Amino acid sequence: MIPHDGHGERWFDQEAGPVVRPYAMVKGRTLPNGGASFGLIDVVVATGEWPSEHFRPGPEHRRILGVCRRPTPIVDLTSEVDLPLGVVRVLLGDLVGEAMVRIVSAQRQRVPDQRLLRMVLDGLESL
Repeated sequence: MIPHDGHGERWFDQEAGPVVRPYAMVKGRTLPNGGASFGLIDVVVATGEWPSEHFRPGPEHRRILGVCRRPTPIVDLTSEVDLPLGVVRVLLGDLVGEAMVRIVSAQRQRVPDQRLLRMVLDGLESL
């Protein structure tokens, strides 16, 4: 059944597919597991680890992992997977908890970390 506005006009066409609210993707959670906080310029890197038996990555988790094969700042990741920042942070919390990604914090370092600079340079070169 296609929703209508009461005057016979469609809200969206059939080609749009099902509409899923962002909070449904994260089962209503608004904070990452473990209360972790991630900054917009923190860099995410996939570790190549497999999930435990009790965790089944969803399609959004897999999209994030695909993007994070190369070091990616969270702000860019959010744009590339086309999800709201809050949803991405919750999904990242899941992946960090399973050791499938690691977050390199850019904000808490007093001096530039050469590894972080190398990851950023590698990311820029891959563009």
